Amino acid sequence: MSFQQLLQVGKFVVTAEVGPLKGTDTHEINEVAGLLLGKIDAANATDQQSAVMRLGSTVTCQLLLQKGLEPILQMTCRDRNRLALQSDLLSAYVMGIKNVLSITGDLPKLGDHPQAKPVYDLDSVQLLEVIKKLNEGHDMVGNELKGKTDFFAGAVVNPGADTEAAFELQLIKMEKKIEAGAKFFQTQAIYDLKIMEKFMKRVESFKVPVLAGIIPLKSVGMARFMNKNVAGVFVPDELINRVAKSEDKARAGLDIAIELIGQLKGMCQGIHIMAIGWERKVPEIVERAGLLPRPVV
Repeated sequence: MSFQQLLQVGKFVVTAEVGPLKGTDTHEINEVAGLLLGKIDAANATDQQSAVMRLGSTVTCQLLLQKGLEPILQMTCRDRNRLALQSDLLSAYVMGIKNVLSITGDLPKLGDHPQAKPVYDLDSVQLLEVIKKLNEGHDMVGNELKGKTDFFAGAVVNPGADTEAAFELQLIKMEKKIEAGAKFFQTQAIYDLKIMEKFMKRVESFKVPVLAGIIPLKSVGMARFMNKNVAGVFVPDELINRVAKSEDKARAGLDIAIELIGQLKGMCQGIHIMAIGWERKVPEIVERAGLLPRPVV
């Protein structure tokens, strides 16, 4: 069964990120893909994550496909105008890529090329509308395609918005994304289960699968950095103190991630693991969380 089929029949799905490297050496991507095969249901190839220039997400998806791993193409609106976005989507589909995650993208000034000019010709909602039109056999201005796409489109949402007004705005944007064609959602990192529980109750009527984001904590510094700098991410003090008091802080971070997954199982429709350099630890996380064996794809 494909990633799309697993969600449609109500299976609890597991996805993870594979970050393209900065350069042409693809050995690590191939190695990680081999380790993840059979442990997850699909892998997100990030698109210039954090506005850092890297190998492209489309070619990374093709490498994942060659290893037998179903890819999810992350596509940001930051770097391309509407011509390039549509062309890249057509190219990806011809290459066998069927899943797309629509993202607006971080500002270039946050990355390693702060002088880069942001494009943002479209936003993530408009990109979803483009994908819907391509699936229907037309480009975004109505010209007929010679061969249409059949993408399974997804989007992102942040359950941990800092204020009640920001939280309501996230719900409004989520509804707009569903109307535009989003069939599944991946969330920002979740550490506070009360936040996720509140969010899931509010979006239950939307009837769209939600995959909870999991970022394993590597250190106390990482937790505090996210609390200070990453909007909508809140690592509770009790978890920070637990990592701080542990002799093996990395192990404590993994333990916390696994416990969170166990508690999220009955709350949402899957998890999305953002290991951020710890991709080799994903199989251990999945196994210890009791998520193996995965359904046959």
